[in-house]
Amino acid sequence: MAAAEHPLILADDTAIAGLLAGVRRVAVLGIKTPAQADQPAWYVPEYLHRAGLDVVPVPVYYPELTELFGRPVHRRLADIDGPVDLVDVFRRARDLPGHLDDLLAARPRAVWLQSGIRDDAFALALAQAGIAVVQDRCLMVDWQRLGPRQPTG
Repeated sequence: MAAAEHPLILADDTAIAGLLAGVRRVAVLGIKTPAQADQPAWYVPEYLHRAGLDVVPVPVYYPELTELFGRPVHRRLADIDGPVDLVDVFRRARDLPGHLDDLLAARPRAVWLQSGIRDDAFALALAQAGIAVVQDRCLMVDWQRLGPRQPTG
């Protein structure tokens, strides 16, 4: 089965809105630090945190980093206690295969590959394991457009 044909590889707004409706806890693989505030790998998770989501930091670099958003830093997704609704991935496509085993061990409900990140074989491997996948889209942009609406006033 081609990646585009798998029902857990989500590409249309309706399916993505349905996914986002159930997201409360997001692990961010490849998160940056406030020192890189101008980079999406910082300001997207910061936005999600301000939007009320539980953001679990999983940096690839920054070995000195122990906490972000008041949450302890994890070095592997599989080491996160409790369920993760979504893993937001800020890694180059060529680096994705190195994270596959960790993602499969962590068993998140979904994996989101940020804008510019696409690997159909990687996405298909996740989907075949029962993990929904979104590729090459910005989570912040789609959250603003399609995410659950908070009550106003």
